[in-house]
Amino acid sequence: MTAGWTTASRTTAGLPHPWRQLRRLWLLRRLRDPAWRFLLDPPPSREWVALDCETTGLDVRRDEIVSIGAVRIRGNRLLTSERLELLVRPSKASSPASVRIHHLRARDVVGGLEPAQAARRVLEFIGSRPLVGYYLEFDVAMLNRLVLPLTGIRLPQPQIEVSGLYYDLKYQQNPDRPIDLRFATLMKDLDLPTREAHRALNDAVMAGLAFLKLRALGHGPPLDDDSPSG
Repeated sequence: MTAGWTTASRTTAGLPHPWRQLRRLWLLRRLRDPAWRFLLDPPPSREWVALDCETTGLDVRRDEIVSIGAVRIRGNRLLTSERLELLVRPSKASSPASVRIHHLRARDVVGGLEPAQAARRVLEFIGSRPLVGYYLEFDVAMLNRLVLPLTGIRLPQPQIEVSGLYYDLKYQQNPDRPIDLRFATLMKDLDLPTREAHRALNDAVMAGLAFLKLRALGHGPPLDDDSPSG
């Protein structure tokens, strides 16, 4: 890992303007319903959404989402009043190992949303805002299994990987020193408050706090940048 911007970020925000426009037009044509056009609108200035999912396991092809947490970021503020916290009813129970991590048993999620309904709620909450997370690639892959059949496209938003921003910071400080990318280590090193881990909303809030701190330290979209996608 050498940068905090994932492939999705580099292939959208980093493209020359005409190519971004062509990509947007291509995605618009693939939408199943024009009601989803807002996903491809220009994002609100200096806004992001920190996101996390808890799942029945770690296999992106077979496992399922059991909870989703998201919180909006605007400028230099994490807006805990603008948050989303969902339980999702999977078609199979979580593995014992996963239950030991997130503590969500089958009976805890039996009243959760149907996966497609949860995907709709998430998309409406995110809009076109860039996504922030810790090992976000996994969460996005899990969500795309729900989003693709619903909309006709995968999540098009740029993605900002907090562990990548942190790696860049530590490598800049000392390129010869091994870098510990564990979430608890990252939060402690950045002197940030922590919440109980492996709760989707808690993890989203902590990822958002880490993003803001790393951004203030010069890693990620600049503080005076009006373009949230960098």
